[in-house]
Amino acid sequence: MHSQKVRLFQEVNDGFYGMLVALMFAVGLLAMPPRIQAAQYYQTNKGIQKIEWGRAGGEAVYLYTLNSEDGVTAKVTNYGALLTELHVPDRNGKLADVVLGFDALDGYLTRHPYFGCTVGRVANRVAEGKFTLDKQAYTLVTNNGPNHLHGGEKGFDKQVWEVTDAENTAAGASLTMVYTSPDGEEGYPGNLTVTVRYMLNKNGLEVNMRAETDAPTIVNLANHSYWNLAGHDSGQILNHELTLNADRYTPTDATLIPTGEIASVAETPYDFRESKKIGADIGRLPGDGAGDPGGYDINFALNGEAHTMRLAARATESSGGRTMEVHTNAPGVQFYSGNFLNGSVTGKNDAVYKKHAAFCLETQHYPDAINKEGKPGWPSVILRPGQVYRHSILFKFSTE
Repeated sequence: MHSQKVRLFQEVNDGFYGMLVALMFAVGLLAMPPRIQAAQYYQTNKGIQKIEWGRAGGEAVYLYTLNSEDGVTAKVTNYGALLTELHVPDRNGKLADVVLGFDALDGYLTRHPYFGCTVGRVANRVAEGKFTLDKQAYTLVTNNGPNHLHGGEKGFDKQVWEVTDAENTAAGASLTMVYTSPDGEEGYPGNLTVTVRYMLNKNGLEVNMRAETDAPTIVNLANHSYWNLAGHDSGQILNHELTLNADRYTPTDATLIPTGEIASVAETPYDFRESKKIGADIGRLPGDGAGDPGGYDINFALNGEAHTMRLAARATESSGGRTMEVHTNAPGVQFYSGNFLNGSVTGKNDAVYKKHAAFCLETQHYPDAINKEGKPGWPSVILRPGQVYRHSILFKFSTE
């Protein structure tokens, strides 16, 4: 069977069919969710639906729905190339949305904890927002104390991406978005063209990232989804069982900048080589009573050969039995236990996200890698013209 491209820009209200839909809404035969009453509906094709979700900086923002044959549903927006919802069945077939986020675009337009987004040009931290590349010094925006975090004040998570393809094939439903970051944006050199593709299929949710540049620059992209396998509004994740495929981690200073050491996890609270509850040793990371609230927020050096797909992590929630495996070709993964969620954020369905309401598994290159360039064991984040940056992630779901 030939693949069927989604007609992205053909509106449902064209012609007789649109008139019929409008009439049905008017008489109440079709219910429209309140948060998208003003949205414009577009034709659907197997697995994909598109609605107009709002505007950001004068540009139109859309929300896309991808469905898989096994009942999993993902919602993705071209604002921040981010995942807003992911509905996954438990052992009894009951669906729950397992990612934190907001019901409407407005929540993402204000400052938030990077729910579900694509972060870059460089994810994680760059010490003091400074680095040197080819003997040229660069200064980035500092937006996390003294450091640069997740691309700066207006990183990729706050950009409107161009949707270049949305299709359903035998391989699954996919959505492809492109953003071109201009030379000098947030202090980075070179024009960088980034492509992110979400695909939902029988294997799970695949996220593939690609980047090319016209001048030497640095790149480290990450997906920043917050996970709670019992459901986004179900409380803390401390009873989730977690395994990390990592014998080593990168210790940090008080501002979460790696010291340069790559240390063994043995006999530390960072040892997740065997499955254990996230909360089992979290008390050994109490924070400082000031800026650090305590908990996990650190990079693990993954076992195996970088640039090859391999298991990074496995998480299980016992009450519903949902299990998520994270596979990646990246050299590291940042495990974050939602420490800074403090109840000040109200998310989907009026859920209040409190401390440890979710965890992140951000596959990535190591934090501040450009300032550790050449140190043994530190993969490079330098990208040059003619080279292609590739980062792949598979979130694979099952039940126990």
